[in-house]
Amino acid sequence: MVDLLKGIRVLSFNHFLMGPVGVQFLADLGADVIAVEPPEGAFQRKWSGAEKRIDGQTMLLLAGNRNKRSLTLDLKKPEGVEVARKLIATSDVIAENFRPGVLDKLGLGFEHARKIKPDIIYAAASGYGADGPYVNRPGQDLLIQALSGLAMITGTREHGPRAVGVSAVDHHGAALLAAGILAALVKKERTGQGCRVDVSLLSAAIDLQMESFTCYLNGERPDDVRQPGSIAGWYYGAPYGIYATNDGHIAISLGSLDTLNDTLGIPRNQRVPAEEAYRQRDKAAAAIAANLVHRTTSECVALLEAHGIWHATIKDYADVVTDPQVVHNKSFQTIRSVSGSPITLVSHPVRYDGGVPEVRLPPQELGAQSEEILEELGYNAQERKSLYAKGAVATPG
Repeated sequence: MVDLLKGIRVLSFNHFLMGPVGVQFLADLGADVIAVEPPEGAFQRKWSGAEKRIDGQTMLLLAGNRNKRSLTLDLKKPEGVEVARKLIATSDVIAENFRPGVLDKLGLGFEHARKIKPDIIYAAASGYGADGPYVNRPGQDLLIQALSGLAMITGTREHGPRAVGVSAVDHHGAALLAAGILAALVKKERTGQGCRVDVSLLSAAIDLQMESFTCYLNGERPDDVRQPGSIAGWYYGAPYGIYATNDGHIAISLGSLDTLNDTLGIPRNQRVPAEEAYRQRDKAAAAIAANLVHRTTSECVALLEAHGIWHATIKDYADVVTDPQVVHNKSFQTIRSVSGSPITLVSHPVRYDGGVPEVRLPPQELGAQSEEILEELGYNAQERKSLYAKGAVATPG
């Protein structure tokens, strides 16, 4: 059992994807994450990719809500806010991804939290940052891909901008959120002081493009940052990219362009010398593409392996889940949902002393732990009954 964060309590006011996935990382490591949701449930319980549901649970819920206890609070009611304030007093971390200022209006923002618990770590995830000209704009992965340049560099010169096929910014933002909280916990351990941590989708998207932006901002700037032909990015030289074969696609990474020309038997008049691999990449890539499209994928793999040219076949999801290294790494695990149905989740991505954190709790029913959390806070049976009657707290069903 991985319990590196045992004894750490995280109070989570999170919805959508970045916030829930970020604190899920901490929950996997043994932190007691209390996920606070409104009585009707947070957004992740209502939207599902491909319109799929397992026993009524959405894919978005299953993706980012394991190993958490669920508490329902109506923060529009003073009694609900009072429960939240009591939880702050018992917590090490508050994590939230409302638009900036929402929790402040409820009396639960950073300054309010510090008065309740001076050493609190307050981690806020937002679309664009805690302040600035875009502070009130809706922040969502696709919008950020568009604004950050990510959709542009993922596109091609022939077809224009293209979105990444997953919520890449949300996922990277989640990792940064977890990393920021962990850094603040180290500070607290060393100094006894709390910290405010701010992570935004916009900054996460730019961080994802660190190599590209560094290349763009220094020296001569290109006229176009879209991918040229088969080449995988504007700042790469040939042959670096993805090429069609007779029966599939193959990625060619690092290796000598001269060696690749010899390996494929590219005619002399079509060859580009290795020292011109960047400046004449369009010509080089076109010659490679014209050659590979007449070969099978297996033939390409054999040739490239024989000559030490880095490559990989392009796999679809059916191939990925049966890949021997993926299976060996246990990147997916099947568990039982709260109702007993099998659900397959993406595993925690880091190993600790050779082990992967287990799923202690599958994503829970809304408010499943409301009763036990209130008991932990010292509410007696009569007080709990009063909270339920007023609608400040809800229980399952």
